Amino acid sequence: MPDHARYRQQARWTESLRSYLFDKTGWASARRVLDLGCGTGALLEALTAHQAPTCHGVDLSLEALEQAGRLAPRARLLCADGAALPYPAATFDLVFCHFVLLWVADPRAVLAEMRRVTRPGGAVLALAEPDYGGRIDAPESLAALGRWQASALRERGADPQIGRKLAGLFARAGLHSVETGVLGGEWSHSTPGEWEQEWAVLEADLAGKVPLGDLHKLKALEAEARQRGERVLFVPTFFAWGRV
Repeated sequence: MPDHARYRQQARWTESLRSYLFDKTGWASARRVLDLGCGTGALLEALTAHQAPTCHGVDLSLEALEQAGRLAPRARLLCADGAALPYPAATFDLVFCHFVLLWVADPRAVLAEMRRVTRPGGAVLALAEPDYGGRIDAPESLAALGRWQASALRERGADPQIGRKLAGLFARAGLHSVETGVLGGEWSHSTPGEWEQEWAVLEADLAGKVPLGDLHKLKALEAEARQRGERVLFVPTFFAWGRV
């Protein structure tokens, strides 16, 4: 499944952050954990590989859940809407999502459900939500890429500025002791395979919206900037967590 490679890439981006946040939110003592919007199991695969809490996963896509079941056979999976979770109140010790809220029509409703199914004293966590409104592109000749991608995300129903809204959303959901922040930014050359993967995603997002010739010109400019060590791409990616 092509999406799985992308999900794994995103999981690598947040690996160190997850370690920090799972420690803060009580992973070590948790008995039941829910991955909301688990997709193909990119996180569940690692989380269930060793001794761990009982991990549950929810996603709208049956196809994605089938792959998640193969990769994380110990996980308990359900096809369901995050705004109407099929669990009793106070079922889980920790409920988290990863690059999910930007895609949902009503993130407040999803956070309300995440809070409902979390036990008192448990934690709700949004591991990573991007904010394309703060994207940095260098050199300046590549700035159009960020504008085009944000526009394409809006057309697909996503909120490309969800990151900056997390703190307010968590507060309005009634969570307390809320902590928010931004993933650190480190720049290094991605591998040729990773770079091509990024461009495949970009070209898919912009198909029919930007002439292919214009994209190819910018891809060539980016390749040259990478060779000169001048390429910088930073999309602020926020996290938030709070107690029930």
